[in-house]
Amino acid sequence: MQKKTFGFLAFVFFARVILPDATCLAGAPAGKAPYSAMAPLDQYLAPDENSEIALARSAAPASISDAAEVMVLRREGYATAVKGSNGFLCIVERSWGAGTNEPEFWNPKVRGPICFNPAGARTFAPIFLMKTKLVLAGKSKAEMVRATAAALDKKELPALEPGAMCYMMSKQQYLNDRGMSWHPHVMFFVAGNAAKSWGADLPGSPVMAADDPEERATIFMVWVGKWSDGTPGPQAKH
Repeated sequence: MQKKTFGFLAFVFFARVILPDATCLAGAPAGKAPYSAMAPLDQYLAPDENSEIALARSAAPASISDAAEVMVLRREGYATAVKGSNGFLCIVERSWGAGTNEPEFWNPKVRGPICFNPAGARTFAPIFLMKTKLVLAGKSKAEMVRATAAALDKKELPALEPGAMCYMMSKQQYLNDRGMSWHPHVMFFVAGNAAKSWGADLPGSPVMAADDPEERATIFMVWVGKWSDGTPGPQAKH
């Protein structure tokens, strides 16, 4: 597997590596990108906060997520709905967690439950939370890229801590129109280009890697055998 560039959400990795033709989405008019602009905000919001809290918690096993902080998306941005006690942070990412050049960047159906460990919550989640504020402020993709780069340069966003990682084990995840629930997996965030030092993408290696230039990190992904509710993941059936 060759290393690819992808944004924050795992669905981007799926679209580029597993389904390289995913940009040709079913039902899209010929010659027109299906998600060329942001949809009305209501389409990205959950019908109620309790359902979003439950979906966010489904990102990780209950032994982790039950004690995690949970943030939900409101009209003004993400806000804490449940305080946590173990340092973990569970949220449901929307489509703009992807790299700005991804075709489903504005897909309002995307829901990516993700639960960050304490290091990830402190030093990687803030990038997505900042990006959300820029989206809700009506900034263009180019403006988002420039603002993120400036915040990293000025150290307004924290440096990535060693050990930063997250769980994406929700059976209810909707990662893109083709991948949808894909596989339960965990992701690790490492500053710079670190794929070689992990042995990622080599024959027989379970570790997949992708360069994430907008966040200035390498994202490593490893499939796990079960969804967060304990039922077998799709790879366990082969």
